[in-house]
Amino acid sequence: MLLKADHIQSCYIGPEISPEEFIAEHFFLYLAKGKMHGYDGKRYSTLHSGEYCIVRKNHLARYNKERENDEFKKVIIIFDEPFLKSYKERHHPSIPAFQSARAFFPLKPDDLIPHFIQSLMPYYTGHGKIDPRFADLKREELLMILLQSNPKLAAILFDFSIPEKIDLGEFMIKNYKFNVNLERFAYLTGRSLSAFKRDFEKIFNDTPSRWLIQKRLDEAYFLLEKKNNKASDIYLDLGFEDLSHFSFAFKKRFGHSPSEVIAKKTAV
Repeated sequence: MLLKADHIQSCYIGPEISPEEFIAEHFFLYLAKGKMHGYDGKRYSTLHSGEYCIVRKNHLARYNKERENDEFKKVIIIFDEPFLKSYKERHHPSIPAFQSARAFFPLKPDDLIPHFIQSLMPYYTGHGKIDPRFADLKREELLMILLQSNPKLAAILFDFSIPEKIDLGEFMIKNYKFNVNLERFAYLTGRSLSAFKRDFEKIFNDTPSRWLIQKRLDEAYFLLEKKNNKASDIYLDLGFEDLSHFSFAFKKRFGHSPSEVIAKKTAV
């Protein structure tokens, strides 16, 4: 009998993942309880309890969660590059010709996945981790299951190339809301940091840091004044880490606080 979602604890297997909105390593995400909404700059994805996907490296992505009965539980298993290279050298998987731009890559349902999730429980330490003596064995087991039911996944996981040089201006206009550092933006556009800054100033006639702040604040003003949004509802989606920083930067740029913009509109 499979474990119910109530008995599955949130846990991680593999290296730590960054909390920023840049995915540095592939990872498998199984949602045991709750709902998760993801956005990669192009499309929205939603996971419900019992569903799973691969979140792909070298992508920008943000996600938020909805609790179910005040609970949210997930299992995350990291497929980092050293692990994948080792697996490839030992198993020589067949790699099909396949491309996909999705950051949240959907996986074909497989009855083995719930059994695999259940099999983790004896090794769970109770602190969000699996006993490290078994971690790589369980990662390899999962990878074998996924490649068997999703053969095209091999083309994604075993592609170790770095991003190629792309149109910087187009990329930044589409992705300025993501909260990542300049090194990440440079990497994703196929440039060194110095080349990124040089090309950026040629295109936008401004420094990247100043342009990002102004672009995000201009969008914030539009959302507050025209769309009746609240500051607390938009600051994270605009790339600000906390509400106080957003409010301070907003007032510095426009001379009044977000709440004053809303009050002024209400009074009209």
